[in-house]
Amino acid sequence: MVVITIIGILIALLLPAVQAAREAARQVQCTNNLKQIALGCLQHEERTGMFPSSGWGYKWTGDADRGVGRRQPGGWIFQILPYIEQEAVYQLAGDGSLSDDPASPAQRASAAIMQMTPLALMNCPTRRRPLVYPNPIAAQYRPFNCNHPPGHAYSDYAINSGDAEVSSYPWCPTTLAQGDSPSYNWNQTQCRVEYSTGVSFVRSEIKMADISDGTSCTYLVGEKNLNPDHYEDGTPGNDNSAMYVGQDVDMNRWTDLVIAGPPLQDTPGGYYPWKFGSAHSNGWGMALCDGSVQRISYTIDPEVHRCLGNRMDGFVLDGKDF
Repeated sequence: MVVITIIGILIALLLPAVQAAREAARQVQCTNNLKQIALGCLQHEERTGMFPSSGWGYKWTGDADRGVGRRQPGGWIFQILPYIEQEAVYQLAGDGSLSDDPASPAQRASAAIMQMTPLALMNCPTRRRPLVYPNPIAAQYRPFNCNHPPGHAYSDYAINSGDAEVSSYPWCPTTLAQGDSPSYNWNQTQCRVEYSTGVSFVRSEIKMADISDGTSCTYLVGEKNLNPDHYEDGTPGNDNSAMYVGQDVDMNRWTDLVIAGPPLQDTPGGYYPWKFGSAHSNGWGMALCDGSVQRISYTIDPEVHRCLGNRMDGFVLDGKDF
């Protein structure tokens, strides 16, 4: 009995250490994910002259026949696929036509397959596995250029869209022709470059030279805050769209002080659709525009956090500030 008791005590002492080691390994993998995603964004900028945009909003998925920049309706994750060794997934959303409007039946079907294609690179192992999760999204929120799949691939990472939250809900062209038309009202306040202060937003064409605050002082892509009660059911409004669509709170996050606020660790029962954050207890991961990845404290000064989301506010920060 004494021996059994001693063994039990040793196991009880060992388990926390094993769990801590596993979490440390998962955190390393998460950091590596962010590094590879950041390199994909930087290669996109090098090859095309601009960072990946956030497309035309949440009701459009990617179209491989429409290139990059203002004509591309799909979001930033779709646009970096060729630069993270996922060219085959990228090509699912295209049929060689440059003018299909609406998309051909074959293209809509293959785009639905793309929506159901998870990537290990896009999921934090502490949070969830790269699987196809339920797709309960209502009909009025489904992409125009894609069939409705039974499930979605979700991302645990979001791109920096600035320190002023810009919603894509009030507007979204309903056809490719409408979105391409010079008369379509893309120039409303929400779409103006001077209002969108981040690196990627609707129809953005941000170049490296546009990051006037410095690439080491500007957020690029980071972990997003989610509700741990719903990691796998697709019900929250900030985690129910496939990761290949355009701008939405699922793939874009902000750093303003009023709506988004500072980053937050995932909290049961919480719903903070604009926040960055993480499932990790010791801070959240963020890739900066120079390609480096930082583990940042949840107690970061809110004003510093806001400034890091703005590429051009004139506040050049020291790395010690975050």
